[in-house]
Amino acid sequence: MPRILAKTNEITHDEWLAFRRTGIGGSDAGTVCGLHPYVSKIELWADKTGRLPEKEDTEAMRTGRDLEEYVARRFCEATGKKVRRRNAIFRHDKYDFILANIDREVDGEKAGLECKTTGVFNRSDFENGEIPLYYLCQCRHYMNVMSYDKMYLAVMVMGKAFYWFEIPYDKREGEALLDLEINFWNNHIIPDIRPEPDGSESAKAVLDRLFEEREANTITLFEQDRTASEYAGVQAKIKKLESERERLKQILINALEKNERGITERFEIAYSARSSARVDSKLLRQKYPEIYAAVCRESSANYFTIKERKA
Repeated sequence: MPRILAKTNEITHDEWLAFRRTGIGGSDAGTVCGLHPYVSKIELWADKTGRLPEKEDTEAMRTGRDLEEYVARRFCEATGKKVRRRNAIFRHDKYDFILANIDREVDGEKAGLECKTTGVFNRSDFENGEIPLYYLCQCRHYMNVMSYDKMYLAVMVMGKAFYWFEIPYDKREGEALLDLEINFWNNHIIPDIRPEPDGSESAKAVLDRLFEEREANTITLFEQDRTASEYAGVQAKIKKLESERERLKQILINALEKNERGITERFEIAYSARSSARVDSKLLRQKYPEIYAAVCRESSANYFTIKERKA
């Protein structure tokens, strides 16, 4: 049975945030599995180790919280079931760092309810029973912590529809998720070892923040020689593909001759002039240096380059 770490109705929001960083919660499960579309493992590591500030409240986050009660009521209307709050942060009975903060518990069943609000641009096919994998990981996580036989997932797609799903406990998947969470905590959080970046925007943002201030030093990275070689190879392939793309574009432009548009069996092709106005900064600086100085804003960016060393 789960243990209560803290009563959420007896702690402040800042205290709740501090407790959240002491373990892996349901919303972290998809990231640990590499299935979260917006949060990378390196971001999760940086968050749990206190290297990132708390995320600013977004409109989506606020909407989700405000509509949680409404989604729960819609679930009760659709199923005839009754639910209740637990108002607690729970711990796994064996692992202190596996945490759960469930939305609702279902009366008369060993089951919980997770309430979600999403937009119409969510690509999941809820109508045909498709559940986003990171939603599924979250529900599996709660079943592990709370010893539930099942989880219910209620999803309101704003302005479109309401769906609910029943997710039974699966021992194999539950144990696999638990293993991944234990390994992530023991291999990255406890020893404070950064996970490998995964190429996502999330990972890029974390790296830019972690290494915002750089020193004018040169270090040896001999162990990264293979990675550097692979990167240089990808660069060469991109250059070759860009050249091939330009060749094919020119063939199509040549075929259009003086016409703006053309069609094939499967494609529409257009090539037309588009005008736009822009400020000539060089000319502005020459003719009106005072105005240029007044409106000029200094900016900085990180640039990554790589070239083969001479023997």
